[in-house]
Amino acid sequence: MDVLHRDRVVIAVAALCLVLGCVPSAGAQPADADRHWGQWRGPEASGVARHADPPLTWSETEHVAWKVEIPGRGSASPIVWGDKVFLLTAVPVGDSIPLAAPEVSRGRRSADVSPRGTPARRERRGGGGARGGRRGRGGPRGAQEVRAHRFTVLAFDRETGEVAWEREAREALPHEGYQQPNGSYASGSAVTDGERLYAFFGSWGLYAYDLDGELLWEADLGDRFMRNAFGEGTTPALHGDTLVVTWDHIGGQSFVAALDARTGEERWRSNRDEIDTWATPLVVEHDGRAQVITPAMNQVYSYDLETGETVWRSRGTTMNAIPSPVHAGGLVYVTSGYRGNNLQAIRLADARGDIAGTGAIVWQLDRDTPYVPSPLLYDDTLYLLKSNDGILSAFDPLTGEPHYALQRLQGVPNVFASPVGAAGRVYITGRDGATLVIRQGPRYEVLAVNRLDDGFDASPALVDDELYLRGYRYLYKIAEE
Repeated sequence: MDVLHRDRVVIAVAALCLVLGCVPSAGAQPADADRHWGQWRGPEASGVARHADPPLTWSETEHVAWKVEIPGRGSASPIVWGDKVFLLTAVPVGDSIPLAAPEVSRGRRSADVSPRGTPARRERRGGGGARGGRRGRGGPRGAQEVRAHRFTVLAFDRETGEVAWEREAREALPHEGYQQPNGSYASGSAVTDGERLYAFFGSWGLYAYDLDGELLWEADLGDRFMRNAFGEGTTPALHGDTLVVTWDHIGGQSFVAALDARTGEERWRSNRDEIDTWATPLVVEHDGRAQVITPAMNQVYSYDLETGETVWRSRGTTMNAIPSPVHAGGLVYVTSGYRGNNLQAIRLADARGDIAGTGAIVWQLDRDTPYVPSPLLYDDTLYLLKSNDGILSAFDPLTGEPHYALQRLQGVPNVFASPVGAAGRVYITGRDGATLVIRQGPRYEVLAVNRLDDGFDASPALVDDELYLRGYRYLYKIAEE
């Protein structure tokens, strides 16, 4: 059997097993996890919801089951589990003050963890405080003034849209701004395993709650300083009882850390020479071991989930690694698109040590790759948006051959949200309030263009016959009555 045919068989079997729920998870998720949307890229971390069948059409007057205004601002995507929808936001309070450049520690330290109701919160400095090391850089793109914010976790009743509970994780004066005008201090999404909810606000802490809102533990990883004050926005990866956090920045030692999801205690930390990574880590299982794949500018790394040892590494992405990797059938797809273009399709069976320039990289691209939106891997098609533009290409995931390329999308000129898929359809939501629905597969076919009175940077969530959209002002539940 030739390699290409073998890989097609592997992907076909993997897709069938995903549909039937027979992919072994080694305890990574509950048995029914694929029927929820417990993380921002969905149950497969690919953007696909196999059991969902959301509406094809909607508007402000059609198929909006409910619409609730969200306090503050954030581009964190909603996640859905059971009868609740969870969302993170940052609510400004008080007056703005001039932004100063605090000093930043370059030293390595373990997470400061406190269990249930005994917070070990250190005082936050809004504009100074010596900690040694070099100074963080704000830059013209970030806010020149800052306001205190309440970093808030919201749980909504899935049926009614009413707030089931609300928790203020922390109130703090940020040490730097974010990219204007559409940035946020709440850009990373929550994640849940159906038992605990994890809310990561970056420099303002990592928090674990039960699904009724009781604080179980919190961890403080320090202050993160981003180039040009672009702002933070990393989402942790959850696999079994391990949380993985990427902490790449300009203001000190960058690292990837694994924490015990039950207690918040740090299990391992791998330091690295990187700056400013936003991509969510991807955890995959191969040959009986779980590995963590983390894109970054200088190198793409894979770490053993249990030990933190490097399994393999490849050449880096472009600057500002934002899109999250996707995986199926033993192939991982890593991409980025800021000041350059890069996609690497990596075969895990051949990936050991330094794989740059080896046969482990099955195919690659050097043009028309995404800047912010992550790719969508849906059965036999890998979807990529060009930069942040409404221009779509669809590829054979095994060979890189385009099914179609540089298709301009009707009504969706600018996209930050990542595309999602369900029921043989692909949903692409734009910043101007429109969502384009196309047929999944190698032929481009528009099924619908739907518009709402809001703008969207957050990626949609798909569960059962429902679609959830977090806008600049509102959270929408789209469902047919």
